[in-house]
Amino acid sequence: MTLKPLADRVVVKLVEAEETTKTGIVLPGAAKEKPQVAEVIAVGPGGIVDGKEVVMTVKVGDRVITSKYAGTEVKCDGTEYNIVKQSDILAIVE
Repeated sequence: MTLKPLADRVVVKLVEAEETTKTGIVLPGAAKEKPQVAEVIAVGPGGIVDGKEVVMTVKVGDRVITSKYAGTEVKCDGTEYNIVKQSDILAIVE
């Protein structure tokens, strides 16, 4: 099964959070923050959304930073993805 986003939606796969801090402290599962860096898996076509034209600026393969609690989590073929609006993407990581 493949995910094909509609309108201004983007399918991203979250990058795993690090298990230890910079100082070497190992974090238990409950203490980890939700990761914000993600890889773009699929991009919708854009178009007219809420009366405004949306041009998609991200592309498949980009690494992006998303809003912390944005989007809808979905599971497809055992892999977890997040579907967000392009406006919930804050930056492209280069």
